[in-house]
Amino acid sequence: MEKLNILVLEDDKLAQKVMAAQLAGHGVEIAGDLKTALKKLETARYDIGFFDLMLGPSDDYSGLKAIAAAAARGVYAVVVSSSDSNEIIDRAYELGARDFYAKGNEESNVAEILRKFAQGRKAAKASDIFSAAFITGDPALKEAVTEALKYAPSELPLMLLGPSGTGKTSLAKVLHEHSGREGAFVAINCSAYTEDLLEAELFGYRKGAFTGAADARKGRLLEAHKGTLFLDEIGTMSLNMQMKLLKAIEERSFYPLGSEKPERSDFRIISATLENPQELISRGKMRFDLFQRVHGYTVDLKPLSERPADVFLLAQHFMKAGRRLSFTAEARQRIADYSWPGNVRELKKFIDLLSSGGEGRVGLETVQKLLKGSPVRAASVAGGLEEVYTDALSRGLEAALDMVADELIGRNLKENGGVRTKTLADLKISTRLLYASLRRMGELPEEKK
Repeated sequence: MEKLNILVLEDDKLAQKVMAAQLAGHGVEIAGDLKTALKKLETARYDIGFFDLMLGPSDDYSGLKAIAAAAARGVYAVVVSSSDSNEIIDRAYELGARDFYAKGNEESNVAEILRKFAQGRKAAKASDIFSAAFITGDPALKEAVTEALKYAPSELPLMLLGPSGTGKTSLAKVLHEHSGREGAFVAINCSAYTEDLLEAELFGYRKGAFTGAADARKGRLLEAHKGTLFLDEIGTMSLNMQMKLLKAIEERSFYPLGSEKPERSDFRIISATLENPQELISRGKMRFDLFQRVHGYTVDLKPLSERPADVFLLAQHFMKAGRRLSFTAEARQRIADYSWPGNVRELKKFIDLLSSGGEGRVGLETVQKLLKGSPVRAASVAGGLEEVYTDALSRGLEAALDMVADELIGRNLKENGGVRTKTLADLKISTRLLYASLRRMGELPEEKK
């Protein structure tokens, strides 16, 4: 940790020594009374200030005056006081305090304050991540991610919402990197396992716990000790498994399969789902008590079709590590109009295909070949019959009708949280038509010939 300039306002000699010991390695100045503290604040620059409020046996909380003076100078003001009534706490925060701790546990409290301050300063420089770790120029998304970074150093669970391929895993890694946690980032896609396999993956198992368990294996919960456990597609987890996970989260302990000895793990949860959690709860697919445990601050990642300005930002990013390409004006327009149903993941695959091809300057024909039969953004359909007619003349009536069908089906699926049976009923279409559309949008594999 970088060396910080710290002011301590404390009249008790023993408490001064305790604070000085906990802040060893930093530039610490001690003020034993309010007048000295105010003078130091006027003449020197401090990163953090620790303030006692009662400065003497008959003092009337004069330390509160130092909080306002410190906050006005951009000092991170922290109260460490034996006076912790609700009225005093409210007053301290009103004057500009950033944290309030009761005296008596300085060793852990001071360490936590320093950690939060360091991570908060790191988060304040978060603009760097939008050009490297999490590419976006969308103002609303940048604001949401920047806000989430403020919570990264805390124990608050975080939930990421959004369609598949929008970058939930990448954002989860960024949040872990800004958390200050010394443990690993451990990710698991809950939808990739049956209930029994998911339990074994999360909790681990002992040798011989079940058929095929030739050796003991550490579970993901234990791997995430002092780190972050990222639960992708948490909404696909069975209710029985949700109950077991909830117990592990609440107790921070669990039993590996086949073991009578509990394991303990200090993990932080970041979860993700492409379905609306409230709808999952209403349909009985998610336990409300688990939801309460895994959601704290929520980030909603919009699909790429709703942030078209990000398309070429991401494309340039994907080309940085390899071959650089250029596009004709017609090709750029076609790429800009495309809806990218597979989101960022589909865009990366598209750029990888182009980079592996023979063209350095990519034209419309190549782009149409790779994106042929795929929908364009809703705006083109929303423009009315004239634009659909123009598209039919360009690509043929069948392709134009497919585009309209895909847009309407995609919109209804999104409104229904991805529930296909409801879309079949709402739009009064056949399963064959629905599946054909999903294949064109990249949501299902192509039929084998």
